[in-house]
Amino acid sequence: MSHRRILSAFAGLAAAALAVPALAAAAPAAAPANVSTEASRASYIGSPQDEAATKAFYDAVMKSVRAKQAKAKAAGQKLDSVTVTYAVDAPTFAGQISSSTQIWNSSVSNVQLVEGSNYDFYYTEGNDSRGSYASTDGHGSGYVFIDYAQAQQYDKTRIVAHETGHVLGLPDHYSGPCSELMSGGGPGPSCTNPNPDANERSQVNSLWANGKTGTSTAAFHTAR
Repeated sequence: MSHRRILSAFAGLAAAALAVPALAAAAPAAAPANVSTEASRASYIGSPQDEAATKAFYDAVMKSVRAKQAKAKAAGQKLDSVTVTYAVDAPTFAGQISSSTQIWNSSVSNVQLVEGSNYDFYYTEGNDSRGSYASTDGHGSGYVFIDYAQAQQYDKTRIVAHETGHVLGLPDHYSGPCSELMSGGGPGPSCTNPNPDANERSQVNSLWANGKTGTSTAAFHTAR
């Protein structure tokens, strides 16, 4: 092969090499899903219930439970766990309420939720700019309100289970991850986890640890 043909061949290889497109620059990593951010928390409509109102709710439920405990003790009944009874005045969310009850009853042992007529609190529904929340009706009974608009954007079962967490004494923690039930809408609408994490389960069991002898007097946390 002549020197001219060899040089021509090398030139062709060089041109081919130059024709190979450069590797694309690595795309920036996407933000992890279901993580609470300042923006996701800002877009979440949480209840602005003041501490006095939510404490009244918690106190109403506790007063009702304590009365039942006293009656059971007077009858000589041994309490292996505390039963908190609820009623449903929220037909749109009946399925989610049932699921929430199953989730909590399988997650904790010192307190159990039961639907019944002689209730300690009830679920209701409607439209409210404050979103969903736990509060009191002012007549000795607490209630959980489920907001229609919020339920169209966020997972319904997570909303109900979150609000029920307030019934059991848990505070909000909107800055927490999706794995925390009480982070509520903080991680954004893509978070659909309806289960309390190990720490939340432990907190509830601790709050209700005195179920056999009386209700815990642990400090109240604001519920939203």
